Order: sequence, then C-alpha cells, then structure tokens
Amino acid sequence: MLKLLKTIIKVGDTTVKYPFKPYEVCEDFRGKPEYNAEQCIACAACTMACPANALTMNTDRSTGERKWLLFLGRCIFCGRCEEVCPTKAIRLSQEFEMAVFNKADLFQEAIFKVADCHVCQRPFAPRKSIDYAISLLVQSGMDPVEAEARRHQFETCPECKRKQNIISSPGVSLGQHLNQEAAK
Repeated sequence: MLKLLKTIIKVGDTTVKYPFKPYEVCEDFRGKPEYNAEQCIACAACTMACPANALTMNTDRSTGERKWLLFLGRCIFCGRCEEVCPTKAIRLSQEFEMAVFNKADLFQEAIFKVADCHVCQRPFAPRKSIDYAISLLVQSGMDPVEAEARRHQFETCPECKRKQNIISSPGVSLGQHLNQEAAK
C-alpha cells in the first residue's frame, strides 16, 4: 500500500484541469469551420460536398441574390468543405467549444449578388465567380485587357450560349426540335 502511494505521488496529476486550464489539441484537429465571406466566390462546391447537409446555398431569382448558410448543429467536422473550396474561404479551426444558449447562434450566413445573363437578363451566376474566372485568366498569362474583353462570354448563361452556338442552315439537319429552338 505504501509503495502504491509513493508511485502516485511520484507520477503526479495525469489528467488535464479542463475547463480551468485550456485544453490543447493537435495541429490536425478538425474543429469548428471558419468561413471567410470576402474570399468566397459562391461556387457552391462546399454545399455539394457536405455529406451532412450542414451547408446550403439558395438563389433567389427575384432579388438576384445567392444565400450561403452553414448550420453548425448538423456539421460532422469531416473537412470535405475545406478540401473542395477553390479559394480556401472555409477551413476547419481548432475550436471545439461550441455550446450556445440560442439555436440561432449556430447559423452562419453570407449573401452574394448574382450576375444577370447579357442575353436573357435572368440571374444565373455569382458576380464573384465571374470576377474570379477573369482573374484566373490574367494570372495564367493573358493580357488583362483581353481577359476583360471576354467578360461578356462569362456573363452569358449556359442556355443562351447553347442557343448562340446552334448553327441553323438548310444543309445541316439538327432535328425538328433543335431547328425550332434555333429559329426562336
């Protein structure tokens, strides 16, 4: 018995004095997602990759806005959102204490303006995504003036691009339904 007491005294405290002393986590710990709305381009890659549906993105065509929403109550801290984000706008922090008194405090949101198509005037893509694509062209070596001249191509919705690319000529048979679309 005396030998056991000597061993206990020699070893000392084996537990952490949490919550009175901060709990240290390892570098690779996956905690609360931190979101930087200024860096986000609203591409929705994170919302498609989230297996728990903690991330959602809705586009309101009447107001021309896209709303990004994170509900921490559903997050499983898997890190898929961090992996797929092209601009590193979302990353997992080492913060793990997320207790709140109000459920609304578990929600994070950001609102983005959506660009209208030059042809049909319907909103279709976030302006920040279009600006990001043009900046990638400049970064890859294209002249900034030439890249800006291509903005109208990026600000045209896919449906209008398809209509513009359909060749309507008597020698080419596109099928009855496609010829009617091209005639419109």
